[in-house]
Amino acid sequence: MLADIRYWEGKASKEGFAIPHFNVWNAEMLMGVLDAAEELRAPVIISFGTGFVGNTSFEDFCWMMVSMAKKATIPVITHWDHGRSLEIVQNAYEHGMNSVMRDASANPLEENIRLTKEVVDYFHPRGVPVEAELGHVGNETVYEEALAEYRYTDPSEANEFVERTGCDSLAVAIGNVHGVYSSEPKIDFGVLERVRDSVNVPLVLHGASGIGDDDIRTAISLGIAKINIHTELCQAAMDAVRAHADEPFLSLEREVRSAVKRRAAEKIVLFGDDGKAE
Repeated sequence: MLADIRYWEGKASKEGFAIPHFNVWNAEMLMGVLDAAEELRAPVIISFGTGFVGNTSFEDFCWMMVSMAKKATIPVITHWDHGRSLEIVQNAYEHGMNSVMRDASANPLEENIRLTKEVVDYFHPRGVPVEAELGHVGNETVYEEALAEYRYTDPSEANEFVERTGCDSLAVAIGNVHGVYSSEPKIDFGVLERVRDSVNVPLVLHGASGIGDDDIRTAISLGIAKINIHTELCQAAMDAVRAHADEPFLSLEREVRSAVKRRAAEKIVLFGDDGKAE
């Protein structure tokens, strides 16, 4: 069933768990994630983003996402990740996404506020929630290089940002990065705690693939209510491909789906999301 991300992020914040956000851009990833969610009775977010359009036609694949979300017996949110313009997130909404992220975090604060508010003002009358980002998680790169120029979320700016934009949730930059970590993640929980204390919206952790389980649990205890996973699904799929490369393609696809299901299930349980479906 299609669900409202605001309800689930709010529930997660109050009850001390996190709803998982899984980027899915092919059938095996989508079905594997929903297989895990159904089995564990877990609400989930299935998401697409611009980085995947070179592999998959969103305007076609979106209808499979929406159809499977509606048919699911657990709550499913359809989401657009890291929307870089109003036009991109408008297109996502027109193609069935019921939640969007406007990521203007690479811009200076005032421009981030202006661009985020533009999207909020467009979508709130339509009943669509908007996630924003303060600080800048950035693109995939060597982790040490990313940290050398890292833009942490500034707790002193967080309340003003949320109040002026009207965003429904806030993605934080606390030492997390996208892609594969080339060394042990250094998560600044002090920043997270100060941001949590300054805003009244749910907090989001991007780039969580590769962050240790203990750090994930700590992040949830400090207010993270939504956690994004993509790289680990890809890694699980590639492990299955290597292990079953000599099998017929139909069998290989089923193995990939099963591998994605197992990895998604691990994250659902780690985040405390299992059994939360109503």
